[in-house]
Amino acid sequence: MKRALKICASVVALAAATAAMPMAAMADWLEEAAKPLKGTEVNGIFLDRPGYRAIIKLLPEFEKKTGIKVNYEIVPYENAREKEVLNFTSQGDLTMALVDLVWIGEFAENGWLVPVDDLAKDKAITDPNLKLDGFFPLLLEAFGSWGGTVYGLPFDNYSGLLFYNSCKLKAAGFDKPPATWDEMMNVYGPKLTDKAKNEYAYALQSRRGETQSADSFMRVLWPFGGSLLDKDFKSNLTSKESQAGLQFRQDLMKYQPPGVVSFDHAEAVNALAQGQVAMITEWSAFYSTLADPATSKLGDCLAVAPEPAGPAGRLPALGGFSLAVAAQASPEQQKATWLFIQWATSEEIAKAYVEAGGVSGRMAVYNDPEIKKLKFVEPMVASWQAGVPEYRPRFPAWPAISEIVAEWGSKMMLGEVTVEGGAKEIGTRMEAVLGKEGYYDGKKKLLQ
Repeated sequence: MKRALKICASVVALAAATAAMPMAAMADWLEEAAKPLKGTEVNGIFLDRPGYRAIIKLLPEFEKKTGIKVNYEIVPYENAREKEVLNFTSQGDLTMALVDLVWIGEFAENGWLVPVDDLAKDKAITDPNLKLDGFFPLLLEAFGSWGGTVYGLPFDNYSGLLFYNSCKLKAAGFDKPPATWDEMMNVYGPKLTDKAKNEYAYALQSRRGETQSADSFMRVLWPFGGSLLDKDFKSNLTSKESQAGLQFRQDLMKYQPPGVVSFDHAEAVNALAQGQVAMITEWSAFYSTLADPATSKLGDCLAVAPEPAGPAGRLPALGGFSLAVAAQASPEQQKATWLFIQWATSEEIAKAYVEAGGVSGRMAVYNDPEIKKLKFVEPMVASWQAGVPEYRPRFPAWPAISEIVAEWGSKMMLGEVTVEGGAKEIGTRMEAVLGKEGYYDGKKKLLQ
């Protein structure tokens, strides 16, 4: 079911306020704002991904302009949340929070983040051209907002895209990629699969863990009209639509490589890059890997399109982060961190950031003729026009539920349980978690 995006009142109000500010002397506002903060240090966590490597390349410019030192530790994604939670609960040294789509509820409800409204009240440290309405609305809502309050600014955001080998498709008689999942299964699958040659139409990364729960399981719920939960926060996995999506995933396995249940992102990307599969649905951030001759054989055969549509329309995977100021930081550190976050997500550096390998959440940069030439840009921008903020639930209970979905979703794909049986098991265990968390007795609002 396609859901209309709701933009909270505080976003609109703050966007209007910043838009009304004068557009003069943007180049030196940062230097002026940072004068009282020289020598202050910002501490945060980065990931070993293109978007972070891009901002690291640009960091010397920020540090030179401001005199603020940005310290970062590169942490594997799998360890990032735990490391941040331990730091926040022990009043550690992090001044900046890296907030995943599925962590925003937990971080906000625990009081670990400073609302943007509170920071923006201090005009001396707020960009006159902040322009919250310059972000894609879907991204600001999904990655930076919780319960009607904006906490973080979108950073390193992804969309699920269809990457494909146009040469393989052409050889099979196709001049364009599948527009629907039905076409993927019934038209493209048979013609692009030759098991004797170890060649397959498609690969869906499905390794047990967040890859299984978010990148595989959830990917087939929304486009088929299903969802994890209904409006009362009860399991919706046994609904006709959810079952159709999960059964489709099961049936599509005959056109995928053996062992795809153990494929993580690297294995799926490599399967396309080396010619084993003709198509994958993967995060937009992997474009640079697939376009690099050092890591991919695709060359000019690399092509990109939006993810296929299901009976409920095109509702692609949504992933990425926001950057927020940590409540535990000192007043000076909060100000310095706010300056860094504004700069890192600004329209001013957006083009340089994208050219360095990052993905900006700003709309304006994708109107630049040079940026438009990148093959992933048009389908990614199209995918951000509409979507489901709670593609993966963003509430604090998600990590526990993700483990349940990962375990039983993997068992489904391996044939250890039926699709219906696995869905019921997930539903029972998931509702036990949500009941314990207080979603059924009124202690917590039904926000996801």
